[in-house]
Amino acid sequence: MAEPPIPIHLVKGDDVLIGARVGDLVDDLVGTAFRDAVHDELHGDDYTLGDLVMAATTVSMFGSRVVVGRNAGRFTKDDLGPLLDYLGSPAPDTVIVLAWESPLGTGQKQKVLPTLSKAIAAAGGVVHDTSPPQRAREQGEWIDDQLRAAGVDLTPGARRLMVEQLGEDLERMVGLLTVLRGVHGDAEIDEAGLTPYLGSAGSVPPWDLTDAIDRGDVAGAVTNLHRMLSGGGRHPLQVMVTLSSHVERMVRLDGSGVRDEKAAASLLGMKGSTFPAKKALTQSSKLGSARLARATQLLAAADVDLRGRTAQDGAAVLDVLVARLAMLARSGGADRARGGAVARPR
Repeated sequence: MAEPPIPIHLVKGDDVLIGARVGDLVDDLVGTAFRDAVHDELHGDDYTLGDLVMAATTVSMFGSRVVVGRNAGRFTKDDLGPLLDYLGSPAPDTVIVLAWESPLGTGQKQKVLPTLSKAIAAAGGVVHDTSPPQRAREQGEWIDDQLRAAGVDLTPGARRLMVEQLGEDLERMVGLLTVLRGVHGDAEIDEAGLTPYLGSAGSVPPWDLTDAIDRGDVAGAVTNLHRMLSGGGRHPLQVMVTLSSHVERMVRLDGSGVRDEKAAASLLGMKGSTFPAKKALTQSSKLGSARLARATQLLAAADVDLRGRTAQDGAAVLDVLVARLAMLARSGGADRARGGAVARPR
């Protein structure tokens, strides 16, 4: 006797990737059946979860049904009642696919409500997370999986170029691979064949900016800043929060007597990995009190400028700030190596 189907699949993560995963799920669930006969889809801002349940419980002369609810990230806890009741005793021949996409027009990723997650698990449903992983090693495996699934063959150089250009905006990869497959088919694609389809550089994570500053890499820091502002769509004040928090950690460690990363993490209130605390401790020691004080002054002046003291563009204010912070780190390392006096950058 065949096992009953999984009653509900909820797909969350990045909107572009949600769409691709939902499409794959529906293809697998419909199989060879006549799609119009077994597949029903609700989308937009007008339908309710009551409408979704009604579609799932409607008797079909064709037996099994696949009901898709799009743009479900707009639903609140108060909207869940009909679906929670349904999951207590789901229809045996129906599978619901709930796409937890952003509310239309917002582009803001929505967290799945804990009450719904628990009900899905209790009903034997599955939650699929399409978000690209954060760790570099896991990202590499994820990228390879996407390439295999799309049937796209990149040379090692083209793969590196794609990863560098996309940065943390890996969700752009799905559309890019679809285009590449359509244009090149099974043929191997090198850098020259890839470049016309890459578009503008994507964003980078905040630590790429702060790591470049800590290395004293002025050009790299400014480049990463631009990618955060343009590719990532971050507001200059959001970047200021990143920079201020980064320096504040080092200031708190300076003169604290802390000597190891575990103690540093405890002082900073960090949970999980102690690696960020180790970096802050190392850089705090490298810069020293005088340069940390200067970094704090630079941040305070830039913050006032961003809030209207000058008519200067926010990106230009951050350009100068990031360059000065990186120069501070660069000269700090040189002065420490020489054992010489510290000159204050202008």
